[in-house]
Amino acid sequence: EGPTGVTVFSFDKKVLAAVDVRGGAPATINTDLVRLGYSSYDIDTVVFAGGAAYGLEATTAVATALKDDGRNTGRWDSIAVAVGAVIFDYGDRRLNEIYPDKKLAQAAYRARIPGVFRNGAAGAGSMTRTGDFFGCKAHSGQGGAFKQIGALKIAVFSVVNAYGLVTDREGRPAACYRDPSWPKDVRVDDLLRNLPDSRKAGWGAESGRMRNTTVTLVAINQKMEPAELQRLAIQVHTAMGRSIQPFATASDGDTLYAITTGEIDAPDPSTPGALNGVEIGSIASELAWDAVLASVPPQPALPVMSPQPAVPARTLASYAGKYRFSNFVTVNITAQDGKLFGQAVGRNAFNVPMDKPVELLPYDGGRFAVPGRYPMVLDFATKGKLVINPGEWAQTGIKQAGR
Repeated sequence: EGPTGVTVFSFDKKVLAAVDVRGGAPATINTDLVRLGYSSYDIDTVVFAGGAAYGLEATTAVATALKDDGRNTGRWDSIAVAVGAVIFDYGDRRLNEIYPDKKLAQAAYRARIPGVFRNGAAGAGSMTRTGDFFGCKAHSGQGGAFKQIGALKIAVFSVVNAYGLVTDREGRPAACYRDPSWPKDVRVDDLLRNLPDSRKAGWGAESGRMRNTTVTLVAINQKMEPAELQRLAIQVHTAMGRSIQPFATASDGDTLYAITTGEIDAPDPSTPGALNGVEIGSIASELAWDAVLASVPPQPALPVMSPQPAVPARTLASYAGKYRFSNFVTVNITAQDGKLFGQAVGRNAFNVPMDKPVELLPYDGGRFAVPGRYPMVLDFATKGKLVINPGEWAQTGIKQAGR
């Protein structure tokens, strides 16, 4: 209903963990424990969630699910320990303030499937966005990448909700609703070199403080000492500044957990082909870039509204009314002179403002659009409902009785 969600990483046995926090606005659980440098394997799960600080409930909920399901007990050596971090998916990303709660988190844990991870708009990445620093407002999600070299296995998973711009390996924006004035082949370094002008009028980007975060898990099956695992976390997190630019700003809560399952011993350094920690970190860093790119779902296209279909006045009148999306947002729809208008109450509803009505342009059956840089579709096809941006990121408003 958010859309928002939870992503749970569960391990067959307790694992050793390290953490690296880079962003200026983190929201995490149990990071102090993994910073102590103990060599004992204490961690059962890693949990990422939406809902900002309210979503932290998801991490403790997964720990209690482990106890309730009998995997862990109340004995000192069997306490379920979950570490976690959350991302901010409120504000102008959606029109409600639903958060992932205990029930959802435990359902996510119990629905886990070994070896399966869904890329794109799923789990904690259900309502993420990237590139607000340059006004891109591109839809994002969660992404994973994996590599095996002999018995060594490395996996990286990332929920990408970055203030910065996701950058492909050619240095171009991987996803962005660009300002029409930008060159067709604009590169991210072009935007960075032209700061602050590239964020001003003429470049079409919006300024202002946003709340964003990229939370990442690096998982490896080779035994590592706590210091080695910590260095792996730092090296990979540092390298993520290539795939997200700018990275780890004051408005981001960027957090990376690194874990080892300890299933295989580290090879003797003299063994031919043995990888050292720096090499493993370099491989994991490339996987982190792959994971960030895998998080980008297909972007909704701007509606094509030419030629505009004629809509009977009676049909327009049937769409009129007040549609409640949450306690915070209502959209008033009015029909006048053969046209349909929308105006938000409470706060802006994406491209529908509060200060004055905006015309909704028909383009496909019961669908209308608000023209502009960012796609916005309003679907009246279901009686008594208004669905904004139908699909992965749909927001549904209910028509109020008597309106």
